[in-house]
Amino acid sequence: YSVPVRPFCKSAPPPPPRPPTVKRIWNQLFGRYLLVTNTVSSGVLMLIGDVAAQEIELRRNHQPSTAGYDQRRLFNMTLVGLSQGPLHHYLYKWVDAFLPGASIRTVFKKIGIDQFLISPIFIITYMYSAGLLEGASLESCTTEVRQKYWTIYAADWLVWPPTQFINFYLLGPKYRVLYINAITMLYNVFLCYIKHNDDFLSFLNEPTPEDSKDPAKVSA
Repeated sequence: YSVPVRPFCKSAPPPPPRPPTVKRIWNQLFGRYLLVTNTVSSGVLMLIGDVAAQEIELRRNHQPSTAGYDQRRLFNMTLVGLSQGPLHHYLYKWVDAFLPGASIRTVFKKIGIDQFLISPIFIITYMYSAGLLEGASLESCTTEVRQKYWTIYAADWLVWPPTQFINFYLLGPKYRVLYINAITMLYNVFLCYIKHNDDFLSFLNEPTPEDSKDPAKVSA
């Protein structure tokens, strides 16, 4: 008579510990919901940029903040920012797929694509979408783009090449748009101010001392 031997059974391993709540949310925001993160952050930071721009305008005109902000303009700028989020998301995704890696040579190629392709697309879509939301005609938007495009594009060359070097060389792809949005929060102050003020070009039309001596230029 033999006693059956029960097979040795190992207990199931304990489930892996769940990451802390903050880390889990962070991983979801920059993983599964990256497009949503990029879109919402673009809209919020564009809104903050326009608030700052309007505050500067109020102070410049010696008006108190209690005079109030242009609510419709804030709403429009938020919509513009929301529209730019997916555009940046997919453009930078394409850049990283087209030029993988982070060597110095690759980084400078990415900066070239950013300055000669992405930046013009951003400026033009920004100017047209903001203008159309404000009720301007397509012809009026085109005129404004012709007047202000090169000023904004020149500023782009001062700001974005060093910014994008850090972006492409040091940061991972999933953080690109958030980083750009953080820098854009400051840059948006300039964009919103240029978009809603025509007197920024007035200094170009001011007569110089030499012009004041020329009757033809003075009369012009």
